[in-house]
Amino acid sequence: MMIKITFPDGSVREYEQGITGQQVAESISPRLAKEVLACSVNGETVELNRPIQHDAELKLFKWEDEEGKHAFWHTSAHLMAEALQELWPGTQFGIGPAIENGFYYDVMPPAGISLSENDFGKIEKKMQELVQRGEALVRNHISKDDALRFFGDHGQTYKNELIAELEDGQITTYTQGNYTDLCRGPHLTCTSPIKAVKVMSISAAYWRGDEKRPQMTRVYGVSFPKKKMLDEYLTLLEEAKRRDHRKIGKEMELFMFSDLVGKGLPMWLPKGTALRLRLEDFLKKIQKRYGYQQVMTPHIGSKNLYVTSGHYAKYGKDSFQPIHTPEEGEEYMLKPMNCPHHCAIFAWKPRSYKDLPLRIAEFGTVYRYEQSGELHGLTRVRGFTQDDAHLFCTPEQVKDEFLRVMDIIMIIFKALKFDKFEAQISLRDKVNREKYIGTEENWERAEQAIIEACKEKGLPAHIEYGEAAFYGPKLDFMVKDALGRRWQLGTIQVDYNLPERFQLEYTGADNQKHRPVMIHRAPFGSMERFVAVLIEHTAGHFPLWLTPDQVAILPISDKFNDYAQQVRKQLEEADVRALVDDRSEKIGRKIRDNEMKHIPYLLIVGEKEAAEGTVSVRKQGEGDQGSLSISDFAARVNREVEEMTQQY
Repeated sequence: MMIKITFPDGSVREYEQGITGQQVAESISPRLAKEVLACSVNGETVELNRPIQHDAELKLFKWEDEEGKHAFWHTSAHLMAEALQELWPGTQFGIGPAIENGFYYDVMPPAGISLSENDFGKIEKKMQELVQRGEALVRNHISKDDALRFFGDHGQTYKNELIAELEDGQITTYTQGNYTDLCRGPHLTCTSPIKAVKVMSISAAYWRGDEKRPQMTRVYGVSFPKKKMLDEYLTLLEEAKRRDHRKIGKEMELFMFSDLVGKGLPMWLPKGTALRLRLEDFLKKIQKRYGYQQVMTPHIGSKNLYVTSGHYAKYGKDSFQPIHTPEEGEEYMLKPMNCPHHCAIFAWKPRSYKDLPLRIAEFGTVYRYEQSGELHGLTRVRGFTQDDAHLFCTPEQVKDEFLRVMDIIMIIFKALKFDKFEAQISLRDKVNREKYIGTEENWERAEQAIIEACKEKGLPAHIEYGEAAFYGPKLDFMVKDALGRRWQLGTIQVDYNLPERFQLEYTGADNQKHRPVMIHRAPFGSMERFVAVLIEHTAGHFPLWLTPDQVAILPISDKFNDYAQQVRKQLEEADVRALVDDRSEKIGRKIRDNEMKHIPYLLIVGEKEAAEGTVSVRKQGEGDQGSLSISDFAARVNREVEEMTQQY
């Protein structure tokens, strides 16, 4: 019996029933067959040796694809577990997933064994030894009773806890060599493609993230198809350490944390505040051109507000506990989202179709609880500010509003030199429509509006079915930074849920009541996270218009401190941000220290400069620029800033 296989480009080929993804790859080209790591059949990622029994849409994944990397690293996690089992028999295993950069496994070593960095080389050597065996990964369906019996016989109490929560008939295991793991997959078909491995780090991790449960050992690793790729990755990690926003933020005095104030609650220092306010002003000017109105809402809200919006049900466990006032039964919460407040603003007076679209924006601070172990600099915090805006429009206006929001996001990416990015259109599941709210007509109109908007902008975007939020489709922007790491920054979401929950209405041209469509939009996302990404993308070398200190004035000796202060005053009168380094240090030390602070211009002043009313100019990364009068130098800086910003 023949079946039809449809490829991503729309082409169709016929194959015999039971053909595998590997065999399909071989039919296309020998090179592809060597490079392919996994495949998806009708949207489900599976192993290459899984038989295809019916007509299907097929995608083949190589290392360059996220799905290919996931299968590769998932298999590597099993390989590491196999190595740990051989090295320390009796080790108990928790979970071992692939993650964004590699994999980890949570394990409980046998009594008396404590894993440390000294064991990394031993684990790597054993993994390489196992790879040489070229063990196949064999997938098996197993009954719940047999699974409990098998893992129980092997002393795997954590696996049995997981099995107890699974439904009979849906349990699978994967075996390679003498190691068998409870797993849904997908994996590589064998371990041979894993050519280079590195155990990266080790940490403590509570079982299932519960501080009341046993503390396990989490072993992190990474692997690659080539040794050269591992070497390049390790070099990249060293560069990432150099660019770490926590390190640079401290050197540049941008932000700080205090355990006394509270974990995960960043405080912006004067220089960081100035940088952040410039970012906010930049976006506010753009928003004003696009017809946005600025609003401000409280940091707290009635618990009932978030019950109505549904955020209490979603974020209740991840929010700070309700605040009880002296009044009986009155409860408030630190707000986890800004959108419920904006819905209340829309509802405060009658609206007409002539008022739409209504675009309201706010730099609103929100609060969500994160476990201490998950906090990380500015990228994972408990209090953060979103550059939120909510657009209330008619269904017919959705596409135009989408185009306008895309314009804003493109302006921001261009201004801050995020040149490499990709977009994802998240639509409904093709089959299961029950989990979505809103009418079929509105969904089709919104989905088509997003697709057409991307086409009109010439924006390449891949479509992911089943990834839409339950309240509407969305468009996400993933930016690649200077190190090639992917960050989700801009997002645009269509929402039919909140207007329904808050019973929002406007009077249409037909004099009837209608429900508006709500668009959520956040080009920066979180100001904290955005600044962290920007720091690491630029290594602290911000654009001249944005950087906290544009100029450092360095007197050669204390005799010229007064002249340095005169220069600073004159520059600041010309709107150039400058500081004076009047430490009693040698000039070479001052130059090195201020270059480390990523200050774009250094002005050396001594006897000659004081006598002539000039400054000796050095530019970051370019060295000596000669002498200029103070006014000419100020004009140069302002001209550079104007050239950078006038196009935005």
